[in-house]
Amino acid sequence: MTEPTAPSPTALLADDEPHLNRVLKDRLRELWPALRIVAVASNGPEAAEQIARFQPDIAFLDIQMPGLSGLEVAQGIEGPTRVVFVTAYDQHALEAFEQEAVDYVLKPVRAERLHKTVERLQRALALAAPEPPAGSDEQLHRLLQQLLPGAAPGRSGPPWLRHLRANQGQLTHQIPVEDVLYCQADDKYTVVRTAATEFLIRMPISELLHQLDPLRFWQVHRATLVNVDQLQCTRRDANGKLFLRLRGLEKELPVSRAYVHLFKAM
Repeated sequence: MTEPTAPSPTALLADDEPHLNRVLKDRLRELWPALRIVAVASNGPEAAEQIARFQPDIAFLDIQMPGLSGLEVAQGIEGPTRVVFVTAYDQHALEAFEQEAVDYVLKPVRAERLHKTVERLQRALALAAPEPPAGSDEQLHRLLQQLLPGAAPGRSGPPWLRHLRANQGQLTHQIPVEDVLYCQADDKYTVVRTAATEFLIRMPISELLHQLDPLRFWQVHRATLVNVDQLQCTRRDANGKLFLRLRGLEKELPVSRAYVHLFKAM
């Protein structure tokens, strides 16, 4: 039986200079042949309309555009579209970060720099890949993982971590992963929060991410992993932003727009 092929990722390009749209399109075609450009916009309102219409996986947005800036377009995106800002100015980097952009690329766009952006986007899309069809080998492996904690069929390397080690003074704590509410990046360290207290471990969250069971720990922000077994409820504010409430925790954790789709079935 032939396995179904994954749909090609899609993208929108938006720049008020047609030449730059063509250059970016040609370079993306070389670096990422599977990527389909579904729309090209020349101003902010057109970009916003095309994003709403096509719901592309990625939007490459110039920041300085007529009608609406790229930042304003990004603010209005309601779906899971990821944003890469492409601009001649670097003073908007902080605003781009606040809009949870995947990347911020300065013009003129160099091929080697765009290659890094493509790799970053491919990793982001892979993390958000939908569940495989029922009956597939991958789903069978996932079910076995649920039945056999600590085992990881189909995965090379050691099993998922069952304890985290954290030093406090002369003491070394063994923290069962089921007690962990969330993990949050703190420079080269990671804050591990339980209902009782928090610990600091000497491991960057990017490394920890690949050692925790993805069925239990979901990335909800570039800097945050949550234990969904500890999820109590979710809440949306007046602007539609999603927040998580975890058992034994007073504060709420925000969910980045790129990961909201993970909670649609809840």
